[in-house]
Amino acid sequence: MDEFCFQITEEYEGERIDRCMAMLMDSLSRSYIQRLIREEHVLVNDRPVKSSYPVQTDDEVRFSLPDSQEPEICPEDIPLDILYEDRDLLVVNKPKKMVVHPAAGHYSGTLVNGIMFHCGSELSGINGVLRPGIVHRIDMDTTGSLIVCKNDKAHNSIAAQLKEHSVTRRYRAICHGVIAEQEGTVDRPIGRHPTDRKKMAVNVGNGKHAVTHYRVLQRFREYTYIECELETGRTHQIRVHMASIGHPLLGDEVYATGRKCPFSLQGQTLHAMTIGFLHPSTGKYLEIEAPLPEYFTHLLDILQ
Repeated sequence: MDEFCFQITEEYEGERIDRCMAMLMDSLSRSYIQRLIREEHVLVNDRPVKSSYPVQTDDEVRFSLPDSQEPEICPEDIPLDILYEDRDLLVVNKPKKMVVHPAAGHYSGTLVNGIMFHCGSELSGINGVLRPGIVHRIDMDTTGSLIVCKNDKAHNSIAAQLKEHSVTRRYRAICHGVIAEQEGTVDRPIGRHPTDRKKMAVNVGNGKHAVTHYRVLQRFREYTYIECELETGRTHQIRVHMASIGHPLLGDEVYATGRKCPFSLQGQTLHAMTIGFLHPSTGKYLEIEAPLPEYFTHLLDILQ
């Protein structure tokens, strides 16, 4: 059998292990995962657990799949838009429709495949073979800045800053409706949707603290161009928060249900424009900006 390893990040804390694995490994059915757990092919911190085990932040999950499902993560010569690079890390401008890291059954065309080709063996191994160098991620249809760590020292430093919510993360987005106020803050807890495991939702009972600051950059007849700054970093945070105040993101196929999109878009109009952090080696503050993608600037021109 082939073994895999990953660490639980804080947005999944408290989830059942079978449900968590089903969310992270979306090509594996939950019933199959439960069978793996029953047969003790899944270990949490080197110990077998039950399917009902609630995972905790930084839990190390190891599991194995039958030999017939041989995963092979290969370097691929995928063009990368590298915004910054040194011996410790690089910042990549991720395009739309690129998945950040492989999942079972999907081992090709991801950002990881591309950075493995670019960096060779110079990638941190803390998050295991499926996520070498990956310390955080953005959605497949979200573009923009993403940090990739080349060594474990850099990985630990950036991970600590993310945990402390000290990393600067500013996004650009276009949302439905005209926002009246010039700026505002959404302070609403976010957790898993009670009935749809692939969605997040404002969840007062079981959600985690989540804060998004936004300001209006430009108003159009039916839409608003905004900048959002994350105080916390929950899964789908901006998408959930803006939808919760009646302004879902334009093109969002998950959280803008019932809102017509007259434009040909591939998912939500959301761009991780600016990321800032203390450099792991120098300790100096470094801020990187990813220019708006062409589809975004073209859409803004149309809306003018």
